[in-house]
Amino acid sequence: MKLKQIAAFCLLLVFAASFTGCKASASASVGTKSARTNSKPLPPGQAKKMNGDKSAKKYAPGHN
Repeated sequence: MKLKQIAAFCLLLVFAASFTGCKASASASVGTKSARTNSKPLPPGQAKKMNGDKSAKKYAPGHN
């Protein structure tokens, strides 16, 4: 009887330890603003907002 209990405890310990190796990566998280996943360029108005400028003229290519 004692041997069955020890074997069951060891099996439970190995099963519990298998879950401790799981780790979620930061790139898999949803809703992060730090990384842009698409290849589109940033619109001039959004670049203006990110830098705190009042005019988007210097971020718009072709507009002087």
